[in-house]
Amino acid sequence: MSVSTYSLSIPVFLRGLNILSALLEKGRAHATEKAIPLDSLFNARLAPDMLPLSGQIQRVSDTSKNAVGRTTAIAAPSFPDNEQTYEELEERVRKTIAFLETVKPEDMAESGERDVTIKVGKLEHTFAGNDYLLTFAIPNFFFHLTTAYDILRNQGVPVGKMDYLGPYKAGA
Repeated sequence: MSVSTYSLSIPVFLRGLNILSALLEKGRAHATEKAIPLDSLFNARLAPDMLPLSGQIQRVSDTSKNAVGRTTAIAAPSFPDNEQTYEELEERVRKTIAFLETVKPEDMAESGERDVTIKVGKLEHTFAGNDYLLTFAIPNFFFHLTTAYDILRNQGVPVGKMDYLGPYKAGA
């Protein structure tokens, strides 16, 4: 049995984004309970040379929606990285989820073999669609999702492994 490009990507991205949304809700609840300004979470980072929480959320969003745009004929929405508040980060996650929910399996029927060229700094690389998803987009998505989780945890938000893994239901 072969696995479709759609099933390799869209359910994975949606699950991760819904988990991220729940993590952000826990962050909000923690900040409210402890009287911590949400700006402190918004700007928190693990190390001086790493992006803050806001940048991690932006990268999770961009990686998932741009993976669709790069592997299909669907134009991914452009969200400028100009969020200034925690609420705007939460809204960005919701908008990304809403976009991905519009993608259908047939939209990605040819995407596994479609050439995807990306530039990272001075490096440029061309992948076949499935290779791009499996060796670049999905690992990058989870790097930034994990880092967002780690930032929240580092800031005292009571999250653990089961929060990161999220609820499980058969077929999801």
